[in-house]
Amino acid sequence: MTKITKAVFPVAGLGSRFLPATKAQPKEMLPIVDKPLIQYAVEEAVAAGITEMIFITGRNKRAIEDHFDTAYELESTLEASGKDKLLELVQRVIPKHVNCIYIRQSAPLGLGHAVLCARPIVGNEPFAVMLADDFMDTADGVKPVLAQMTDLYAYERCSVLAVQDVPRAHTRHYGIVSASNYQPNMELVHGIVEKPMPEDAPSTLAVVGRYVLSGRIFEFLENLGTGTGGEIQLTDGIAALMKHERVLAYRYEGTRYDCGSKLGYLKATTAMGLKHVEVGDEFCRFLQEVQCVLGGETK
Repeated sequence: MTKITKAVFPVAGLGSRFLPATKAQPKEMLPIVDKPLIQYAVEEAVAAGITEMIFITGRNKRAIEDHFDTAYELESTLEASGKDKLLELVQRVIPKHVNCIYIRQSAPLGLGHAVLCARPIVGNEPFAVMLADDFMDTADGVKPVLAQMTDLYAYERCSVLAVQDVPRAHTRHYGIVSASNYQPNMELVHGIVEKPMPEDAPSTLAVVGRYVLSGRIFEFLENLGTGTGGEIQLTDGIAALMKHERVLAYRYEGTRYDCGSKLGYLKATTAMGLKHVEVGDEFCRFLQEVQCVLGGETK
């Protein structure tokens, strides 16, 4: 087991909840202020020491490849116009020491199948899985969530799942774990089930879009049949893996915004807008003005 240098980004989904905005662009390219969701996820991976970004793509995902490619015409135009700051911003989209690899998922067969598509590149190494529409924000001075998890992996040497408590009524939207206390903010996973109804859920501890997984997960994913929703579920692969290896649930330090939903996307945009160095103060004043207006109407 070696240092984690590879991250898998399943980005083949249709993003149907954001139609018509996602009719001609990937949902992962939706911007949070001035950067697309996928770039935030890649930056989080880079901060965790990842050097190989493996994108599992589908139809109409070319914009993701273009975003992380060199834009020669744009860079030449910016350089000729003396717009050095913008040029530097464009050139920093992906660090030079990082490789981007693109694999086409042949059919929409689920998250487990998307992860399995990365096996030829990952091999038997431990690796990360990042869902870009789970936007993770951390306070100043706090490590990004994936870096927290790779540090934990380096010490524990086993798979790690990012988890958070959710309302029981929402368990049907997540993989839910049953676990026992292990260390502060960590639990030993005993069971995991995909999208249980609230009355059947073993707990309210939900797996969210960050995973650090043993390379052995591939052998179990390869032999799985279809599960919930007629898809190959990553959750089922993890359930098979934990019969042979420890799996930990980690209550990460940070705030998650579900940018697969419109409300979560709006919350993330608002939070990052308030923190933005260029527009944060003015945006804060605007929100205060709106609050006053709405408060007056309420009265």
